[in-house]
Amino acid sequence: MKARNTDCFSGADANDLECFMKGLERRNPGEKEFHQAVREVAADVVPFIAAEKRYQNTMLLERMTEPDQIVSFRVCWLDDEGNTRANRAWRVQFNNATGPYKGGLRFDPDLTESVLKFLGFEQCFKNALTGLPIGGAKGGANFNPKGKSDAEVMRFCQALMSSMYHYLGEHRDIPAGDIGTGAREVGYLFGQYRRLTHEFVGALTGKGVAFGGSELRTEATGYGAIYFLGHMADRMGGDLEGRKIAISGAGNVARYAAEKAIELGARVVTLSDSGGLVHFEKGLAGEHLGSLHKLKEEQRGALEDIADEIGGAYHEGRKPWDVECDIALPCAVQNELDEDDAGHLIDNGCRIVAEGANMPCTLKAVERLQAADSIVFAPGKAVNAGGVAVSGLERTQNAQHMPWPKDEVDENLRRIMREIHDRCVEYGTRQGSDAVDYRKGANIAGFLRLADAMLAQGVM
Repeated sequence: MKARNTDCFSGADANDLECFMKGLERRNPGEKEFHQAVREVAADVVPFIAAEKRYQNTMLLERMTEPDQIVSFRVCWLDDEGNTRANRAWRVQFNNATGPYKGGLRFDPDLTESVLKFLGFEQCFKNALTGLPIGGAKGGANFNPKGKSDAEVMRFCQALMSSMYHYLGEHRDIPAGDIGTGAREVGYLFGQYRRLTHEFVGALTGKGVAFGGSELRTEATGYGAIYFLGHMADRMGGDLEGRKIAISGAGNVARYAAEKAIELGARVVTLSDSGGLVHFEKGLAGEHLGSLHKLKEEQRGALEDIADEIGGAYHEGRKPWDVECDIALPCAVQNELDEDDAGHLIDNGCRIVAEGANMPCTLKAVERLQAADSIVFAPGKAVNAGGVAVSGLERTQNAQHMPWPKDEVDENLRRIMREIHDRCVEYGTRQGSDAVDYRKGANIAGFLRLADAMLAQGVM
């Protein structure tokens, strides 16, 4: 008797999405962040599969949502007092149909496998959108680098790499930095990789320029987000000149997005951190960016400490989304912008909401934003792809054994962000209208590249 095909996407069932999600939630119980990320993609991809016969009966979305491999480690290290400490770490190698695994390492005491699976899944689509030959992965540890000495961070990174290096390589899996994992941490990780393998190769990206890193890698995600916003504004009949942009966060993405926005004539009216909000009524002045970078990169301090110095008013516990703006750019953490925040943005006349972070808007917030005719929403997998794009360019420079000048890297970053925007427009333009559903466009474009690569290589 022939086995029954359990693929939900026959096109005959109006509940295909819920059929798929029910199976995913059963296979991955309690992983709410992963469920959210998959639902956001599946809402667009399931109807697409139902209308495209070539993608039916192949279980493609089920295969895309099942990681190739998840490796977990116990990481033991010594603190400065000689105490033995233990952390848990993971590497989620999600899909390498389009190239070797590529994705950052996050150090966060609240990190869970669910968060890493959501990030790895998003990374597959983000990397596919860049057009570069890279697959998707994510990793990290429940380690908190804040308050640790350089020596403690070094010992932790060396212990982590000692467990993880077997799974990495320039043609296998290339990690990078992420939240909590900056230039210091990447340097220690790469040094230990080199010690263990006796190879000086591009097995990590985000390295220092002095030892194989790329110009503009630190700035790339923030700069790329503004380049993408510029194309959105241009399509809407304008540019960024004079636009008020509310930015959340104060990490690399937020600060360098602010830097590029100011350079292009926009007014940055907010930044934030875990403590609260800094409101710049007249806009953040470019002359204060140096103090911001020093605060976060060297001193690892709080915005509250320098709000007055940089011309802003600090508001403890507030978020940026009730400040009047033309563009909202959430650049902090997942689910920071909820349904009520979306309502504030709509009421205050915001025209564009673009995700600078990974999944910073809740599903309810996205639904409310997309239901409002006055706002255009763009997802993180498209908007914040500049970071991994320059990581991909770093791989190319490492393979060529030739660093590129900053202007050449920037030119390629601009090109890649323009191409990502064009792909979103191609697959997201609503029939009979000039309006673009950027979420749908990004999801379908990413799916097509992944799906075609997987089908071409057979069942594996």
